[in-house]
Amino acid sequence: MCEALGMSFVRVKALRLVAAGPLTLRRLAEQLTTDPPYTTVVVADLERRGLVERAPHPGDRRAKIVSITPEGVRAAELAERILGTPPAALLALDPADLDALDRVITRLLAT
Repeated sequence: MCEALGMSFVRVKALRLVAAGPLTLRRLAEQLTTDPPYTTVVVADLERRGLVERAPHPGDRRAKIVSITPEGVRAAELAERILGTPPAALLALDPADLDALDRVITRLLAT
């Protein structure tokens, strides 16, 4: 996904979050679990790429709202398609092996 989009995982993650709806920089930082200055760097890069735009928050002049652009929507959709496509090695597994893998993962997630 990162290779296809030519950006780091955190930038793709930020793009996917903003694709779900506009966010303040502060809220985006919280959802990314990154500090606000780094989030600003990430958003500035996405903005330079034409994927998001920043605008003043209508109710708080100190805050900025980050919104996705049409180009950003296309990039986020590509990321979702890539994330939703299982790797070829997984698709090649025998159904019995897939069932075993499913049981193991389910057990691991339950702990």
